[in-house]
Amino acid sequence: MTNDLREIDNEPSTINGDGFQMKRLYVLRHAKSSWDDAGLSDFDRPLNKRGLETAPFMGRTMLEKDYIPDIVVASPAARAASTANLAAKAASFSKSLSFDERIYEASPHTLVEIITVIDDLRSSAMLVGHNPGMEGVVNFLTGRVEPMPTASLAVLELDIDRWQDIDAGSARKAEILRPKEQMGR
Repeated sequence: MTNDLREIDNEPSTINGDGFQMKRLYVLRHAKSSWDDAGLSDFDRPLNKRGLETAPFMGRTMLEKDYIPDIVVASPAARAASTANLAAKAASFSKSLSFDERIYEASPHTLVEIITVIDDLRSSAMLVGHNPGMEGVVNFLTGRVEPMPTASLAVLELDIDRWQDIDAGSARKAEILRPKEQMGR
C-alpha cells in the first residue's frame, strides 16, 4: 500500500459493559477477473477491464457510506489482492491490509476461523475473497442466502463482543451492495 492512504475511525461506538465495541464485518467478493490468458493458473488470473472499474467504484461507495474497516484480510490470489488494493485506495483507507492464503478456495468454516483471531480492539473487519466461500459465510452468519456477484459487498452487523464468539446466526444483514445495482447498469 502507498503511504498516502489515511486512517479513518468511522464507526459510531457501540460499547458494551465489557468495554468492547459491537462488531461489523464486511465481506467483499473479488471483482471480475480475466480468462484471456489460458496459460495462467486460477490463482494468478488478473482483473479484467470491468473488474478494474468496479473494484475502485466499490471502494468509493464504501467511503460515501462511511463503511471503513479497521482491518482488511484478503486472499493473495491476484484478482482478490487487486480488488482489496483498488478498493482500499479508492476509499482512502489502509489501517491494516494483510493477505491470508487460507482465504483462497476457503469454506465458510475456514473463513470463520480467520475471523475468530481478529484483535477484539478492532470493531470492524473486511474479508476479500472468492465464491462460494463469500456467499457461504454470509449464509452461515445470517441464515440468509444472498447472491454475491463479483465485487459485491455484504455489510453484516454482529451481535458479539469478541470476534472469537462469531457463530451461525450471529449476524444481521445491514446491506448488500452489488455493483450493477450501484452503478445503475
